[in-house]
Amino acid sequence: VQLQASGGGLVQSGGSLRLACTVSEYTYNAYSTGWFRQVPEKEREFVAGITVSGSSTYGADSVKGRFTISRDNAKMTVYLQMNSLKPEDSGVYYCAAGPPASVVTRNFTSWGQGTQVTVSS
Repeated sequence: VQLQASGGGLVQSGGSLRLACTVSEYTYNAYSTGWFRQVPEKEREFVAGITVSGSSTYGADSVKGRFTISRDNAKMTVYLQMNSLKPEDSGVYYCAAGPPASVVTRNFTSWGQGTQVTVSS
């Protein structure tokens, strides 16, 4: 399973970023996907997830109304649109893939490399 995340960067508070995660073909059509973030000395935190079909999405309370997860089947890519960013959204963002139930259990089995998001105040 291969996942490639991109799109991180430096943005001012209130700004927007869109992260992208490209998933290998073998896994894309069978796996749910999600985004997590981590800051130093804290555990990795679930941010958002989307089912295999894309019909259902899940998000952490801290990002609801601001972040949107979606998938483009033609490009085998999952996106995380982040709006109204806050300094506390800063961290390394990871995309993950796993069996269909992963999006509910938050127990994903494959991980991409992280992409840094920094929100300045």
